[in-house]
Amino acid sequence: MSLRRGGSSSIYKPLPREGCVVPAIPGCHVSRLSGFAPAVPTPFDGDGALDSVALERFCDTQVRDGATALVVCGATGEAPTLSRAEHDHIVRIAVEVANGRIPVIAGAGSNSTKQAIELAKDAEAAGTDAILSVVPYYNKPMQAGMCAHFRAIADSIGLPIILYDVPSRTVCGLADATVAALAERPQFIGLKDATGDMTRPLRLRGLLGSDFRLLSGDDATSLAFIAQGGDGCISVTSIIAPALCRSMYLAFMCGQIAQVQRLSVDFMKLTLALSTETNPTPVKYALSLRKHMSSRVRLPLVEPSDRTKAAVASALASVWENRPDDIIGSSTDSTMDMSQLGTEPAFLTLV
Repeated sequence: MSLRRGGSSSIYKPLPREGCVVPAIPGCHVSRLSGFAPAVPTPFDGDGALDSVALERFCDTQVRDGATALVVCGATGEAPTLSRAEHDHIVRIAVEVANGRIPVIAGAGSNSTKQAIELAKDAEAAGTDAILSVVPYYNKPMQAGMCAHFRAIADSIGLPIILYDVPSRTVCGLADATVAALAERPQFIGLKDATGDMTRPLRLRGLLGSDFRLLSGDDATSLAFIAQGGDGCISVTSIIAPALCRSMYLAFMCGQIAQVQRLSVDFMKLTLALSTETNPTPVKYALSLRKHMSSRVRLPLVEPSDRTKAAVASALASVWENRPDDIIGSSTDSTMDMSQLGTEPAFLTLV
């Protein structure tokens, strides 16, 4: 397929679900991003090479199922194992498939500022709408060093930047004051917060105003994060159940709390199962059950244990039984039955 950016197209407007009458999720432009956006996994073939065909199909399915953005080449996309050429190819595929219907946000992080700048420039050349830039890991920079790192990246490109704070992976955290200092520059438009601190939106909103995008990076606490002033979530659960996440978000925005509570039961079943081992191994296994991509991951990650496979398959089977239309690809695969969830019956129950 051509990897040049497509021409302009009409803004993608997902239809409301569950009887909630709203014009659209207000996240079609990256500066107003909201709702649940999938952190797209990177599919590999049997030889461990990038599976471009599976990636194209998966990105298109996500757009059709109502994703508010495609977030590629992050931790879920196994970015640390990707070559620069693979990174660029993945971004270009996402941009081509999205074709202006929804934004594409490219992970462009590194603990080397020089390498982060190179990835950011590549993403800009590929036509992405914004980059996601993670706190430098392993180096343990001071807050002043983080500021200098992110400002150097901003100086090198014209794209909007979403900061990414994930202390469980980087050891160092991005202080509220550092976020506020960076946000003085309009190019920094948001923060993906994977700290699990549900009070942070309240603190940051007062410092940053209503336009700065506050996005959870932790599905388990995402609803609480949104309730405290967040705008949405860059999500793992929405990889496998985009329509469920979308329905839950719209119900919340419409004040349908009882409906939110009902939907959150299935949402949490999936979320807990997908967090039993290191992301993205459980979610790639779930996608393999739906035949969207191989469960293969690159070393040092390995495929999940049998116990995790059982937990994932059981959660997926439960949600499929309750809300089959909410599982990824159901809008174009209505004939799929429960027997296709796995080939080993033991994986349909917890062990």
